[in-house]
Amino acid sequence: MTIRVVIVEDSPTMRAILMNRLGKEPDIEVVAAAANAAEGRQMIRELDPDVVTLDIEMPGMNGLDFLAKIMELRPTPVIIVSGSTQEGNEMTARALALGAVDCYAKSGGGHGLDDAGRLAGMIREAAKVQFTARAPQTRRVASEARGLLADRPALIAIGSSTGGVEALQTVLSGFPADCPPTLIVQHINARFAPAVARTLDQSCPPRIVVAEPDMPLKDGHVYLAPGDDRHLSVGGSSTLHCKLRSGAPVSGHLPSVDVLFESVAKTVGPRAVGILLTGMGADGAQGLLAMAQSGARTIAQDEATCTVFGMPRAAIHLGAARIVAPLGAIARHAFSKAA
Repeated sequence: MTIRVVIVEDSPTMRAILMNRLGKEPDIEVVAAAANAAEGRQMIRELDPDVVTLDIEMPGMNGLDFLAKIMELRPTPVIIVSGSTQEGNEMTARALALGAVDCYAKSGGGHGLDDAGRLAGMIREAAKVQFTARAPQTRRVASEARGLLADRPALIAIGSSTGGVEALQTVLSGFPADCPPTLIVQHINARFAPAVARTLDQSCPPRIVVAEPDMPLKDGHVYLAPGDDRHLSVGGSSTLHCKLRSGAPVSGHLPSVDVLFESVAKTVGPRAVGILLTGMGADGAQGLLAMAQSGARTIAQDEATCTVFGMPRAAIHLGAARIVAPLGAIARHAFSKAA
């Protein structure tokens, strides 16, 4: 099957680079290239592409506003192709929270492709995405969670991938400000991890930071894996802390959700909660099974609210998820065994 792509990019040079490089892929066809959001909107309406690549720093209607319109009126898999500047990182993080499937960082200076094969791979994965109804964000769940803290876990571990930033925003919006220490592995380019943490921190009650080596785990704090070549796990016994170590990919990923979950199973056991959200592949399924076998409460996002059901599906197939819940109910389930 040929994947039909529309490029939305204001730089003529970058448009030409993208068209030339993606045009060499036998299964990808660039059906149109737009210089701004107005052109892009018309092309998407007329051509109904499988995937859109979108630059977010554009004149007129910027990429964020355009993305919000796409997701509202004509949900389509969107890959952000962004410069690596600080401002670009912040806007990309916000785009992921709005529903962009993935992000690709342009090379230094924002005028080239470091690894066009990686971008082509993202496009192939994005073409598999089937958008479904999304659970709305709610603050009511946060107040419900505060009322359930008698059943408070000692630690919460979350894994997510494709569509995960948007899902994390919904889940963490339902956490109380004094939630148990929470560790997250989200498959994301390391360049964007700090901006994603800041974006989530601005909209969710807990304090959200990028994990650092030996950082002590505190109530009211959420620790996001840096996304570089290090696995995130939990260490310690009476005093828990973040562990970051280099290594080979596990379940095809570095960092890996399986590594985090398996460390939580060994270190925290039945006092923990594991949550597996939307994502491609099976990373996290074996780790969630290890958590379930240790007595932890384990939760998987249901198919109807996933951008991609791969990771939760794999965990459910293994019998690793004791609870399967829609996105908007996951925070409540994390704090109540009876939920």
